[in-house]
Amino acid sequence: MLSIRQLDELITRVPDYPSPGIVFQDISPLLAHPEGLSSVTEHLCAIFRKDRISHVIGIESRGFLLGAPIAITLNAGLVLARKQGKLPRSTYEQSYDLEYGQATLEIHRDAFPENSRVLIVDDVLATGGTIDAVLKIVEKMQGKAVGVAILSEITSLNGRSKFAKLKIQSLIT
Repeated sequence: MLSIRQLDELITRVPDYPSPGIVFQDISPLLAHPEGLSSVTEHLCAIFRKDRISHVIGIESRGFLLGAPIAITLNAGLVLARKQGKLPRSTYEQSYDLEYGQATLEIHRDAFPENSRVLIVDDVLATGGTIDAVLKIVEKMQGKAVGVAILSEITSLNGRSKFAKLKIQSLIT
């Protein structure tokens, strides 16, 4: 298994993308490395193994890539949190602010039953807006958010502070 430092070295930082002042974290080299995805999965699952997770919510789109192997490892279902208009059936939706605009996420209304224990997965925690939107949808669905698994956290934006009561596992800060 690769160390956290080795995983960090596999992420390429692209300044001023998609807009000036934003540093995009390209995880493609990490995913392409033979041990990259399995190492990320093991590190992120370690803290949640005993939490009886029933469903993993992967946030579009890189949260899908990380969420699928985490769901398999935790023997949980995978739920997709998608951008507005991408899901074909009845959904719950929640709008939120981004570092560089506004967006809306949706989850199918029947994606998981009430009282499900869910783990939210995404690649980056920045301001916390995306995670907060998913938490609001989980609340509408009467699920229980057990925690958040994040590959990389931009600590200078203090997004974690919004979720003091939630278990958060972030590999790279």
